[in-house]
Amino acid sequence: MPPPGRARSEREQLELFHAIAGDFAPRDAQDLMAFPFFSLAKSPRMVPIDYRTPDVTIRVEASAEHGMATIWDADVLIWAASHLVAARDAGRRTSRLMVASPREILTFIGRGDSARDYERLEAAFDRLQSTTIKTSLRQTGKGQLHRFSWINEWKRHTAREGRTRVIELILPDWFYQAVLDDALVLTIDPAYFGLTGGLERWLYRIVRKHGGRQRAGWAFGLRHLYEKSASLSPYRRFAFELRDMAKRQPFAGYRLSVRPDRNGNDTLAFAPVKLSTGVCGQAVSSSVLSVVDLSVPSLPRHPCYRLRKTPNHDIESIGYDALNLDSNLKESNFKDVGPPADPWKTPGEGP
Repeated sequence: MPPPGRARSEREQLELFHAIAGDFAPRDAQDLMAFPFFSLAKSPRMVPIDYRTPDVTIRVEASAEHGMATIWDADVLIWAASHLVAARDAGRRTSRLMVASPREILTFIGRGDSARDYERLEAAFDRLQSTTIKTSLRQTGKGQLHRFSWINEWKRHTAREGRTRVIELILPDWFYQAVLDDALVLTIDPAYFGLTGGLERWLYRIVRKHGGRQRAGWAFGLRHLYEKSASLSPYRRFAFELRDMAKRQPFAGYRLSVRPDRNGNDTLAFAPVKLSTGVCGQAVSSSVLSVVDLSVPSLPRHPCYRLRKTPNHDIESIGYDALNLDSNLKESNFKDVGPPADPWKTPGEGP
């Protein structure tokens, strides 16, 4: 009990939830899959993310000391969501105050357990805590915004020899509530953790969120995807990378295809093939529809997972007020940073 007159801290008000043992599927929060919340670059990003539609407002701000939380840092949130859902399904009580050994976290997200891996994990905690988000997502009243950080606080416990024994962290209520509503969580393929490129990871989450297990697949205009990514790289480079991924087919369970729609605009189409994220549905043909129709519904017609209670509403790229889409070659959302070569540039073409 705290001394008389002293308010109890957030940590003192929460029960301690220990990460559970066992082998279970990783799970991701749908809102984090569908919207731009993270930097896709390995170099520090300081430029805020401003993403706005008529229905959704998102502002992500970085600290000067640590930079913005990255899509690799988000693996910690996938770990947390996976354990919370598994515990709930097993009938165990959960809490926003979680504790686990660093090795447990690193093993789950497919990392090593060297001293360097431990240092990178703690750096991820710092970025997750120092990054602030302000969003209208899942707010009931018009004009309401929720401001939070991905981690409220974290604490390291060490053994006498100086080795890190366990990590405690407190999750924000915004994230915790989304995770425990099973309509807002999707399983993802464990192969996701093996994707090394920031853009690859971002696109897999978009494909998994919107593609689901629909036999007909899904399609997005490349310009629309570019704005959803909050990329700081030029559009031509973004489009080049997506076309390269369509050639390489890096995603287990999905077939990608870049082609023009009926109006001649470039689109990315994707359809499920031999999914390994669960037993729902049957494997389908790897071929993508020859004609891509962008008049897709806002949600899958026959999903194998339950739909969210209040669906997010997306619009096409026309009408977006994205404030951070200017080219900035010092902060790229891709693996290579700095002025890129121009393999797509036509001789004699201007900048």
